[in-house]
Amino acid sequence: MVRIQLRSSDVGDKINTLNGEDGDGNMKPISSVEHFGAIDADNDDLLFSCFEDHEAYLDLVSQKKFLITGRKGSGKTAIFKKMITPRSHDFFCFGHTFSDYPWHHHDLQARMGIPDFDKFTHSWKYLILMTASKMVLNYDQSLPISPDTMEDMLRIEQFIVDTYGTRDPDVTQIFTPTKNLKVKPSFEVDLKILKAGISPEKVPMSELPKIVQELNSNLITCVMNSLNPFHRYYVLFDQLDLGFDPTAPDYANRLIGLILACRDLNLASRQRGKQFFAAVFLRDDIYDGLQFEDKNKITENYVSLIEWDTPRTNKSLKHLMERRFHSLLGAEGEDVSWENVFDETKEMPGHQTKYQHILDRTYLRPRDIIKFCNSILGKYKARISKEGGDGPIHNADIHDARVEYSIYFQNELDDEIHKHIPRYKDYLDVVRKLGSWQFTREEFETAYNTSLPTSDKNYQSALNELYAFSILGFYRPGGRGFGGSEYVFRYKEPQTQFDSSALRFRVHPGLIEVLGLKRV
Repeated sequence: MVRIQLRSSDVGDKINTLNGEDGDGNMKPISSVEHFGAIDADNDDLLFSCFEDHEAYLDLVSQKKFLITGRKGSGKTAIFKKMITPRSHDFFCFGHTFSDYPWHHHDLQARMGIPDFDKFTHSWKYLILMTASKMVLNYDQSLPISPDTMEDMLRIEQFIVDTYGTRDPDVTQIFTPTKNLKVKPSFEVDLKILKAGISPEKVPMSELPKIVQELNSNLITCVMNSLNPFHRYYVLFDQLDLGFDPTAPDYANRLIGLILACRDLNLASRQRGKQFFAAVFLRDDIYDGLQFEDKNKITENYVSLIEWDTPRTNKSLKHLMERRFHSLLGAEGEDVSWENVFDETKEMPGHQTKYQHILDRTYLRPRDIIKFCNSILGKYKARISKEGGDGPIHNADIHDARVEYSIYFQNELDDEIHKHIPRYKDYLDVVRKLGSWQFTREEFETAYNTSLPTSDKNYQSALNELYAFSILGFYRPGGRGFGGSEYVFRYKEPQTQFDSSALRFRVHPGLIEVLGLKRV
């Protein structure tokens, strides 16, 4: 689906129905809360009132970085939804989602005879420029900003109306084969490369790849000239993982083309002194698998990775949850801290705080901690309904919620990695048979060869793949500049490669219950 919204006021400040106040300045009883929010941004009523201004969001708003990456559930769609939410007269944002996008029409626009990674770049540019044209013609009431820009706007309008029959076309129909491009008299394009007999007033959409580069050049000039230099314009792309298929080369090529198109148009905008910005939200595992020229430059300069509770960010899931606690439980002018909700006076086993105990069972992403806290809330309410009273959440409530949460955690893994590792459940069965959350290389090798004697991969490959998705971590001895000994998980250290010489391994704590493992 395609979402179009203009920002006129901060609706986050208007969501008052969820603010839990009992009228006497005291925190409401925890048991009065139904839940602490939904795990997906599309259904989360607290999203705007409790939105966290993550560095990735600020990078996007300030037009510094256009590729927002992160694990599933890390907050990409939350940022996307915040961006397309109404706020101000000088901020225009068009959001693309592709659950129903006609990919087959787009695929027909691939340019042949050039490197695979670049064959969709120009068709993406055309789509982005058509989207920008919609904003120019229909949404920014300050345009035209001068008589000189009026001509450029008229050229855009004439081309779009002649081609699509309206100045506000449906972007899902941009590449529909039934459409004919009416290039002239709006734009100057060399039509000699087209088939004989094709009129410049009626160019079949199938011929677009032959003239798209020149057509885009005209559009870039007209669109950029038309934009108000004091206004900000965004074209965003989300949900690109819905059609993810690691075995389909064109899927990767489409994504690469989109990334390159955004980079090129953003640079063109900056060079012209305009604030137009095209950006992509993409799962980091998908981005990691793409291979193309200049990827390292793009990664270093334009990628903003969404992280929580790491040394690379000052954002924590604890603070994210405290905003939700306050919205649901707090009185006006009074904050609700984590300690108001969770009794941290008594440690969890292993001398852990309740927050660290919960955090260790997540992938450091909002989706996980919201789900875990909701499960804990359910157990808490069941306990006090029997025992009576109220007060903060206890250790027992967390312990009782771990099985429910662990099942959720594995289901999330299934959604994320089954296309990357088709046999990952077989690998989990090997771990389940080991029976312990910690094991040696030798123990895993024996269990693997016994359980999967005909596998096309050896046990070493299986360990590598399980590490790649943080199902397990490897033991890193202290010294060598690393500090103390520890188990390394990739979700905490994305740049750390698997140590093929590691001798000991540990399963992610979030999977202990669902796999029936013992902590020994």
